[in-house]
Formats: sequence, structure tokens, C-alpha cells
Amino acid sequence: MTTMSLQWNKLMLVTTIVSVLLICSFGRGDVGVNYGLNGDNLPSPSEVVGMYQRCGIPYMRIFEPKPDVLDALRGTEIILSLGTRNEDIQNLAQSQEAATAWVSANVQPYANSVKIGWITIGNEAIPGPSAAFIGQAMTNVRNSLASIGLSNIAVTTVVSMEALSVTYPPSAGAFSNEAVNPMRSIVQYFANAASQTPIPLMVNIYPYFAYASDPDHVPLDYAMFHATTPVVDGELKYFSLFDAMVDSFYAALDKIKAGTVPLIVGETGWPSAGNDPKTSKENARTYNQNLVSHIKGNGTPRKPGQLLTAFLFEMFNENKKEAGVEQNFGLFTPDKQPVYPFWDC
Repeated sequence: MTTMSLQWNKLMLVTTIVSVLLICSFGRGDVGVNYGLNGDNLPSPSEVVGMYQRCGIPYMRIFEPKPDVLDALRGTEIILSLGTRNEDIQNLAQSQEAATAWVSANVQPYANSVKIGWITIGNEAIPGPSAAFIGQAMTNVRNSLASIGLSNIAVTTVVSMEALSVTYPPSAGAFSNEAVNPMRSIVQYFANAASQTPIPLMVNIYPYFAYASDPDHVPLDYAMFHATTPVVDGELKYFSLFDAMVDSFYAALDKIKAGTVPLIVGETGWPSAGNDPKTSKENARTYNQNLVSHIKGNGTPRKPGQLLTAFLFEMFNENKKEAGVEQNFGLFTPDKQPVYPFWDC
């Protein structure tokens, strides 16, 4: 057998293994962590990958390709969600060659040694100037992956609550006028994409921002999974704002006849400082610990049997972000010390 044939067979074996891992773990209530790099004092990627391994964090999400991060992940069991920059979406949509070049540079060199589970086309680009291009960009990237035998990598995008025109109650969930057509094109992509693994939509869910913007009407206990009196929506009872926000997306997808599209929570978390007393280390620890416990055993009232995979935001406090809460979502400080007790590592 030629060297090229051996390399190809090895690549296909790794792809199959990743596919099986995703099928077995998707929707199991697992928790990963976002890894941002907006800091000038952060540990090296190899140190960070070591932290993920010691802490037993199974999933990592990065927002754009970083060769040093991808190199550090080689040979590990960490499953990666790899993002594209928002400014690249239009080019990826308008040129199959550009999509192929992106895959050739950022996926193919790592495919036999890094477990890439998802590629996310942009982050919170709906609504926005790139929104109309996301569906075609997803199609082009998927075509490029399929051409080199990597069709088992799920291609998706990430949306925030801003895509919804009505947030509460969950049954009233609907996409905004600026979001509904891009969402329909994405759903059409999901319908057309033949894949052995589920293709989820990633959604960013932040009860903190809802609570901080309206504490008179959003009780802290409801945001923290501690409510004892439910918010009733028809026949459904909500004891957490997190569930209500997730179900708003499920309801909105139902309204555009896409109720079978599964969700992954691409970001969720609570800042430990920057807006006292709403932010504190204790509030951040409580929210994140309750979130982990909740999703490991519960779906939502609208989808009670469908457990969620979620990515906590985020690994480190990053000093190059906007001052205030944005610099204080980290689980660790840049010197690798925990901001508050959380991981057993």
C-alpha cells in the first residue's frame, strides 16, 4: 500500500471515530468551555490544553482558527468547535474556492490528529450585515469538507437572543424580521445536508443580562435555577430563566417549521465582577454550578427528554476586552488560578 493510501485510510479512521464520539455524546448534558484569546497575559495554548485535560473538560470552542491552539490539541481527546470570523462569512458564501481554501488551511492539516466536531460560521451574525450570507457559507464549507472526506464535521452557526423578536413567554418566541429570512436559509441548509451526525443550531443564552437589565421583574432566584414558584406558560411551568430562554428558540424554530433542529448552548455564564452587587464570585459560581447540574439531568419543559450540550463562557478573564463585566466571565485568571472553586483539578 502506498504512503498516500495509508495516510488517507488513517484520516478516514479518525473521521469515523470522531463521528461515533459525537453521536454518543451529543445531547448528553455535557459541558465544554469557550477559550477566548483577547488578553496579552494569557498562558500558552499548550498550557491551556493541559488545563482542559486535567480538569476533564471534554469540549473546547474557539472563535477563529489559531494554528498554535490547533497544534496544541493534536493527539488529545478534546472535541473542538472551530469558528470562522464574521468578516469572512460573505467571502465564504460568494466563492466555493474561498471556502475550499479556508478548509485547506484550517481543517485539513489537523484532521488526522485533532477531533474537530463542529465548524461555526460566524458568531452572533444574525441579525447583521453578514446574516444573508450565512446559509450559503455553510453550504460551501460543507461541500469543501465533503470533497476531502470530512462530511461528518457538523457545520452550523451561532445566534444570540437578539435574533428573537419576542422572548417571553417561550410559546411566543419568534425570530425578528431581520433574522427570519436568514434563519429560513439556515434551516433549509440543515434539511439538505446529509450527515451521519446531528446538525445543531448553537445559541448563546445569558440569564445574567436579562436579570441585570431588569432586576425588578427578573428575580435573581429565577436566573440562578433557585425559583420555587414557577412562571406558567400555558401547560408548561418554568423554574429557571435559562429554560425559558432556550425554549424561546425552540418555539421560534417551530414557527418556521424547523422544530426538529436540535440546539447546543454555545455560550452561557455569569460574570464574577464588574457590576456589583449583581456580579460576584459567589453569583458566578452558583450560576455555573447549577447550570451544570441542571443540564446533566434535565431537558427543558418544551423538550423534557432532550438534554443539552453547553459551553461555559469562558476559560479566562481577558484584559483586552471592554472594561467591566466583559473582562470578568473567566473561570480562571491569566496565571491559571481559579477565580472561584469550580473544577476539581
